[in-house]
Amino acid sequence: MKVCIAGAGAIGAFIGTRLALAGESQVSVLARGATLAAIRQHGLRLQQAGELHAAPVAASDNAADLGVQDVVVIAVKGPALAAVADACRPLIGPHTLLLPAMNGVTWWFGAGCAAIGDAPLQSIDPGGRIAAALPLAQVIGCVVHASVATEGGGLARHVMGQGLIIGEPIPDQTGGPSERVATLAALLQRAGFECTASADIRRDIWFKLWGNMTMNPVTALTGATVDKVLDDPLTRHFCSQAMLEAQAVGARIGCAIDQTPEDRHAIARKLGAFKTSMLQDVEANRPVELEALVGAVRELAQRVGVATPTIDTLYGLARLQARVRGLLPG
Repeated sequence: MKVCIAGAGAIGAFIGTRLALAGESQVSVLARGATLAAIRQHGLRLQQAGELHAAPVAASDNAADLGVQDVVVIAVKGPALAAVADACRPLIGPHTLLLPAMNGVTWWFGAGCAAIGDAPLQSIDPGGRIAAALPLAQVIGCVVHASVATEGGGLARHVMGQGLIIGEPIPDQTGGPSERVATLAALLQRAGFECTASADIRRDIWFKLWGNMTMNPVTALTGATVDKVLDDPLTRHFCSQAMLEAQAVGARIGCAIDQTPEDRHAIARKLGAFKTSMLQDVEANRPVELEALVGAVRELAQRVGVATPTIDTLYGLARLQARVRGLLPG
């Protein structure tokens, strides 16, 4: 199976290295600049459990050099997606599967949901440019439950977790996984991932987002690790209020959550003194995924008529910080 990794950061290098080492896939990478040079020299690399694993792969900054693929794993941050989607066009044939291993709300999130409607989410895909490049019929939704850091140059450092959840954006009415989801899940399992097929991937995306949409921007604003946010009763309460608003939105779009914010906080506490991805991005002066994690939640709330004053405040503060630091595109 031909698999191309579009975006060799933390998650892309993690998935690509595992697949290449498993030996069942012909793995290539779409990259550029210093990352491309490093991958050509060293291959994709993964540091895990004290060992460094390396896998030689084909790599280019021109997708036409790599050709049509069976699977394209899109593992970039939200701000980079529109440009990467255009660059991926030569990789996509009529049967290519697109696996976006990304955080937050995706460009296809409203597909099949009458409450959201067919119009593109302006916070994620203004004008529908991404949807035009990445056909919905070829998308397999994905949720990553793993903590991985990038060391640059196609080198990932695994921290914890091996989980991947994949599923059809618009599931089959039989409730079981489609043949293509089952085949892809089996490939990922043989590469060492704890991969499960979901009957409702949109709900799985929303459930992960439910915690990330508060902890990411709050830690980015304060510089605090997750444990410190939860130890302060005022910041914990603020996060809980935002989560209750997002929970109300989820109930309107078929993504009901039956936990309480405190239930989720208890899970987050197990991570200890953990730096979220957005805090890491701010510290490294990288663009932040604010729209996919918070802006899209506001837009969805507006579409379904749910007031979100706490989320609005969080979004405004995080957006201002990102603008001042030059971490928002445009």
